[in-house]
Amino acid sequence: MDTQELISRVRKIEIKSRGLSNNIFAGQYHSAFKGRGMAFAEVREYQYGDDVRDIDWNVTARFHKPYVKVFEEERELTVMLLVDVSGSLAFGTRTKTKCEMATEIAATLAFSAIQNNDKIGVIFFSDKIEKYIPPKKGRKHILYIIREMLEFEPESKRTDVGAALEYLGRMQKRRCTAFVLSDFYDRQDFDKPLQICRSKHDVVGIQLYDPLLKELPDVGLLRLHNAETGYEQYIDTSSKAIRKAHQQYWQERIQWLQHTFQKNSIDYVSVATNGDFVKALRQMFAMR
Repeated sequence: MDTQELISRVRKIEIKSRGLSNNIFAGQYHSAFKGRGMAFAEVREYQYGDDVRDIDWNVTARFHKPYVKVFEEERELTVMLLVDVSGSLAFGTRTKTKCEMATEIAATLAFSAIQNNDKIGVIFFSDKIEKYIPPKKGRKHILYIIREMLEFEPESKRTDVGAALEYLGRMQKRRCTAFVLSDFYDRQDFDKPLQICRSKHDVVGIQLYDPLLKELPDVGLLRLHNAETGYEQYIDTSSKAIRKAHQQYWQERIQWLQHTFQKNSIDYVSVATNGDFVKALRQMFAMR
């Protein structure tokens, strides 16, 4: 990709994601992801209905009339995007690849974050940590993240979600909101790292998938290539038994993934590459 093409793609993603953030997500993002707590703002005279536990007795004694402390929500958050860059994310049979969908979702979340004065950081992962971008604020920082997502070439093609979660726990000591964007094609069980990470951070799982992997079409002999292992095989999609077995495998995977997130009290949403991620995220935000 030459420089001019890269600039053009970054600009298109910025325009789309900023528009979604401004018009759709701003209020819902603020409501769904809370700050660290309540911070003291000021004192004012007591009014009927105020909680007596908020009375500032030192100020009350000084002015001989009751005053209460006023608190406001500490809004500033740190948002971390854990982005899967393994080989399987390059797959896509419809309008876009899983990687392209991940870039649009990540950009939209990032612009929503800076609208609320939050810091945004990124961890690119395969079966190892490929790149860490420390949390910062500002448009230039987000454009840098988008450029990296468009251009980044991982060293490995395999997936290890648990390694990314463990790395987040080591790097981010203070509580943050972490979005994990992945297809979750992981041969290892990441339940334990997820449980540990959830105890420290607010974690959200966003699964990306291609419709072909959900239901095989009847198109005769089909060559399948595993982008993570390099393994290739031909399957006869005209066979009802094969299509049924594939569909059952998919349903079992989804059930396991849903169970893993639910038992750890983690919000989870699934987005198809030809689907509407705006609708999916809005529904997830509304449930929080």
